[in-house]
Amino acid sequence: MNRVPASTYRLQIRESFDLDAARELLGYLDELGVGWVYLSPILEAHPGSDHGYDVVDPTRVDPARGGAEALARLSAEAHRRGMGVLVDVVPNHVGVESPATNGWWWDVLKHGRDSRFGRFFDVDWAAGRGRILLPVLGDDDQPEPDGAIGNLRVVDGMLGYHDHRFPLAPGTAEDTDDPQVVHQRQHYRLVSWRAADDELDYRRFFAVNTLAGVRVEDRDVFEASHVEIARWFRERLVDGLRVDHPDGLRHPAAYLDDLADLTGGAWVVVEKILEPGEDLPARWNTAGTTGYEVLALIDRVLVDPAGEAALGALDDRLRGGVPPWPELVRANKRHVADTILHAEVRRIAREIAVELEVVPDRAWREPVEEVLVELLAAFPVYRSYLPAGREHLRQAADAVRADRPDLGAALDLVLPLLADRVRAPALRFQQTSGMIMAKGVEDRAFYRWSRLTSLNEVGADPAEFSVAPGDFHAAMARRQAVAPEAMTTLSTHDTKRGEDVRARIGVLAEDPAWWSDTLAALLAAAPAPDAGFAHLLWQAAVGAWPLSRERLHGYAEKAMREAGDRTTWTAPDASYEKAVHALVDAAYDDPAVVALLDEAAAHLAGPGWSNALAAKLLSLTVPGVPDVYQGSELWEQSLVDPDNRRAVDFSLRRRLLADAGPVRPDGPADDGRAKLHVVRTALRLRRDRPDLFARYYPVDATGAAADHVLAFDRGGAIAVVTRLPLGLERAGGWRDTRLHLPPGEWRELLTDRPATAEVGVLLSELPVALLVEAAG
Repeated sequence: MNRVPASTYRLQIRESFDLDAARELLGYLDELGVGWVYLSPILEAHPGSDHGYDVVDPTRVDPARGGAEALARLSAEAHRRGMGVLVDVVPNHVGVESPATNGWWWDVLKHGRDSRFGRFFDVDWAAGRGRILLPVLGDDDQPEPDGAIGNLRVVDGMLGYHDHRFPLAPGTAEDTDDPQVVHQRQHYRLVSWRAADDELDYRRFFAVNTLAGVRVEDRDVFEASHVEIARWFRERLVDGLRVDHPDGLRHPAAYLDDLADLTGGAWVVVEKILEPGEDLPARWNTAGTTGYEVLALIDRVLVDPAGEAALGALDDRLRGGVPPWPELVRANKRHVADTILHAEVRRIAREIAVELEVVPDRAWREPVEEVLVELLAAFPVYRSYLPAGREHLRQAADAVRADRPDLGAALDLVLPLLADRVRAPALRFQQTSGMIMAKGVEDRAFYRWSRLTSLNEVGADPAEFSVAPGDFHAAMARRQAVAPEAMTTLSTHDTKRGEDVRARIGVLAEDPAWWSDTLAALLAAAPAPDAGFAHLLWQAAVGAWPLSRERLHGYAEKAMREAGDRTTWTAPDASYEKAVHALVDAAYDDPAVVALLDEAAAHLAGPGWSNALAAKLLSLTVPGVPDVYQGSELWEQSLVDPDNRRAVDFSLRRRLLADAGPVRPDGPADDGRAKLHVVRTALRLRRDRPDLFARYYPVDATGAAADHVLAFDRGGAIAVVTRLPLGLERAGGWRDTRLHLPPGEWRELLTDRPATAEVGVLLSELPVALLVEAAG
C-alpha cells in the first residue's frame, strides 16, 4: 500500500452504518476514484454513540460497529482494490458517561487513587481530598443541610442515583444499607451538575463532563490505550491515522513520535487548527493538518471584497453595534474562562501555588485566577508548544498589562512559571488555552457575528473577509513546499455549515444591496425577537434551502443557545426560544415568508452552484491530500452537527454516478450530478496520474474578465475555476479573456474535448475545467 493516499473519503461508522456496510460501499468509492477509505473512530464507544469520540474501551473495535472481524473484512477488500484504510483516533480522552461501560473509570471510582488505573486519568486528587467529584445531581436532589442527597439508594451492590450506577469500594456497604452513609465512604462524591464549572477535579474534553482526559504522555497509559491500534499496524489492517484534538495532550510532539514508532512511520495527520499566519510546529512527526486552513483560503478567494463594508454595516445596524472581531473574541473567551471552564483555570492556579509553596488563600487565589483568565482570553492562538510559541504568551501578557494594570503584580508572579516548559503550570496552561479558544470562538463568537456567515468556520478568522488570487497562489505554493502531504478538506463532522451552504452564502458579498432588501422584507413579514440573530438564521436558511422544518428548528436551537446572549443550554429563556421557533415555522407556514425564501434561493442558486463547483475542484487539486466528506460528492447542504452527521443516501449516489456529466446545475433543487462528475474526474486523475500533481504554478489570464478566473498548473494538471460569478454576469461574460496556458496541446477532461485558451469557450458548459496535456 502506498504510504500517502491519493485522496481519502470520510465515512461515519456507527451501529446503523457499520464496518460491513462500509465494506459494501468500497466498490462505489473505488469507481469514484477514492484512494483510501477514512473511518470515524471505531474503538468501542459509549452505547448508542453515533460519533464515536466517547471511547469506553480502547482495547477493541466496537462490536456495535462490527467488531474486529468486520474491520478485517473491510481491510482485506480495500487492499484487494488497491485502497488504503485511514482511521480517526482519540488519544486525549475517554467516555465516562456510564461508568460501568468503562472498565478503567469504574476501577478508579471503586478503588480511588490506589486503583491500578489511578494514574491513567488526569485527576487532581488533592483538590477533591482524595475523592473524584462527579457532577450528576439534578437541581431537585441537592444535598440537604445534613448532607443527604435525594434519590440515592444502594441497589444490586452499587450506588444508584436515578439511572446512574456507581461502584462501591470494598467493605463500604457491609454494615449498613443507608445510601447516605455508603456514599460518604466512596472514593467519589456526587455533586450538582452546576459544580463542574468551578469545582471539577479531573481534566475533561472542553466542558464535556462525560469525557475524561487521560495521561497518554505516560508510557504505560500510551501502551494500554494503543494496544488495539498497535495490532492494526502489526497485522497491516490499517494504513494511516487521523489524530483528534492533539492540543489537549500534555506533549503533542512526543505523542506523535511514539505514534510514528508504533505505526512504523505511517501517514498521520492531526486535527490542528492554525490561526492565520501560524505554522504547524516543524518538529511534529506528521504529514500535516486535516486542512481547515486550506478550507478558509478556498472560501475566501471566492468572496467579493467589495461587499465587506455594506454587509458589515448591515450587521452592525441589525445588532445595534458590533465590536471588532478581536474584541468580541476576547470577551467571549474571558466569559468562558470565568464560567464553564473556570475549574480548569483554578487547577492552573493550584499548580502555581504548589510551585511557589504558598497557601492559596482567597487573597492570593483571586488575583492569580483573574490574571490567568485574562491571559487565556488574550492568547492569540489555540496553544503554544514551549519552547516554541513563547511569543504568544508575551503578546497576551502585553495585552493584559496594558488593559489591566491592576493585575501587574499577579502577572509578574505567574509569567515565569507559565513560560517554563518543564513546570506543571506551563504544561497545564498549554492544555487549557485551546479549550478556551474553541469554546469562546467556535461555540460562542461564531453565533454572534453574522456579517457573512460562510466565513464563520472552524479554523478561520471571520474578520478576514476575502483573499486575493495572488495571495491564494502564494499560500498554495508555500503549502506545496512545506506540507504537500497534508490533508485538504471542505466539509467535516465539525464544520458549522456544509461546503455548498457556504458557497451559496458567499454570493451575498456580490449583491449586498439585494440581500439588505430581502432581509428587510423577511424581518417585516416575520418580526424577530432579535434582528441580529435573525440575520444569522436567514443566511443559514437561504444557504440550505430547500430544507426540512425539523432541520431548521434544530439549527435554530443550537445556534441561539451557543450564542448564549439571550438563552443558553443551562438556562433556556422559554419566551425568547418560542419566538425564534415561531420565526422558523413562518418559513414553512407563512406564504409571504415562503415566497421570499424561494425567491432568494432562486436568485442565489446559479452563482452558488458555480462557487460550489469552483470550491470543490480547488479542494481536489490544490497541494495536499484531498478528503471528500461523506456524501459531499453531491451538494453538501448540511448545517452544524448533528445535522452534518445525517445518514447519506448512497443508493442515490450510485444511481447518479452512471449519469453524471458536464450538465450545468439548474435551480435550488438541482440533483448535483455535475458536482459528482467533477469529483469523480478529479479523484480518478489524482489516483491514476499522481505525477501531474508534483508542483504548483499560477496560470495567468488577460482580458476584461481576468479577475473572474482562477487557474493553476500542478505540474501537468491545470485547474480552472470561475471566481465571483454574479459579477461576471454583470460584466457581460468572458468576452476577450484568455488563459496563458503552457506550451503544448491540452485536453479538458470534464467535457472530454480539446482545450482552448479562450476562457469563454473553455467554461461554456461548466464553470470549472480540468486540463491535462493531450497524448502525442
